[in-house]
Amino acid sequence: MSQPYSQTRRKIDPGRADRLADGTPNDNDRVEIGPTQLAFREWEAAGLVAPNLEKMREFRWRRLTQALVDRDVGGLLLFDPLNIRYATDTTNMQLWNSHNPFRAVLLCADGHMVIWEYKEAPFLVTFNPLVKEIRSGASFFYMVSGDRTAADATSFAGQVEEVMRAHAGSNRRLAVDKIMVAGLRALERIGFEVLEGEEITERTRAIKGPDEILAMRCAHHACEAAIAEMEAFTRENVPKGGVSEDDIWAELHKGNIRRGGEWIETRLLASGPRTNPWFQECGPRIVQPEEIVAFDTDLIGSYGICIDISRSWWVGETRPSNAMISAMNHGIDHIRDHQARLKPGVTIRELCFGGHQLEDQYWKQKYSCKMHGVGLCDEWPFVPYADAWVEGAFEVALEPGMVLCTEALVSPEGGDFSIKLEDQVLITETGCENLTKYPFDPRLVG
Repeated sequence: MSQPYSQTRRKIDPGRADRLADGTPNDNDRVEIGPTQLAFREWEAAGLVAPNLEKMREFRWRRLTQALVDRDVGGLLLFDPLNIRYATDTTNMQLWNSHNPFRAVLLCADGHMVIWEYKEAPFLVTFNPLVKEIRSGASFFYMVSGDRTAADATSFAGQVEEVMRAHAGSNRRLAVDKIMVAGLRALERIGFEVLEGEEITERTRAIKGPDEILAMRCAHHACEAAIAEMEAFTRENVPKGGVSEDDIWAELHKGNIRRGGEWIETRLLASGPRTNPWFQECGPRIVQPEEIVAFDTDLIGSYGICIDISRSWWVGETRPSNAMISAMNHGIDHIRDHQARLKPGVTIRELCFGGHQLEDQYWKQKYSCKMHGVGLCDEWPFVPYADAWVEGAFEVALEPGMVLCTEALVSPEGGDFSIKLEDQVLITETGCENLTKYPFDPRLVG
């Protein structure tokens, strides 16, 4: 007689107990995505502590709920996949969903949370008990609704009203992050005062809780392990010839996925003269020996945490030019000076107008900002350079728990190279901690 399935099903790691280090079920066939055993082994070897995901999810839910109470908003309606991830820690075809919005979440000020999920896959969210209702019917984009888009939006708005009447009473103030036009009009027709939801979500997400910080440390370690594999591949294979920028970039993707990471948001790797101007996407160019390779990870890693760091490498045995070495050290000075100024209470205005100044030759092609927040992706707050300051846009101060990326793009106008550097920095109670440990290339430092 065969054993029951529950007795024979395999665990992700038979050497562990019924729960993994992050508190999730040690079940090889589970629905919930997460880090792989490679990631867990590397974190354990590095002395890292995995987050408690149950506590992390509750922290996020409480912060969002309190934000509604503080603003006297009855409900927060989310369509952005990353806001849905923050509120519920659930995923479903994230990139596809970003341009075909079929999921939605409504969080009411009493804490009641509803998700509209793909009707064939309600099981994807059942692991999170904070989600109290699972519905379907949030799709009203043209591909699936065609010329009945307005009717589908009206039907969805009716569901929103039903939930709001039960959990927000007479409060008709509804904050929304991103919504198709037909949905906005349908909500307004039935009397909702539709408010800007991004202000709520961005400011809420900006402060990371203890377990979010643990998750970020783990994701950061995994990302740097993947970068090390990419660098080893680059240095070993470029001298042999026939290695493209895409070949190198694929190594980072592979390393990320092998550790339970999720995707990479951009294609910002370039080599040789294609590094100037910056923002050329990686492609089929064959990287030559004795050239520079620069990249920006923009990587969504373990636990859906964004690790956004940049490095520039000299791939060759000869000495880089004096111009490259000078630019590299100028970039290091730039981000280190900015990091030294990060602490609670420092304002975005102070960061914008103070600190290390780029030389004139690098000013025109400087990066789009000095610093920006990071969490599940690039986030608020944003620190522009002085020439991009807008009065009233960024009048806030840093708080403990914020994480910022300090940027340096040192790109001589009319030149044949750029240096791209970026570190990810946690604001602590007394100052800051640089989470990025990956070394600068000693060849370029000189």
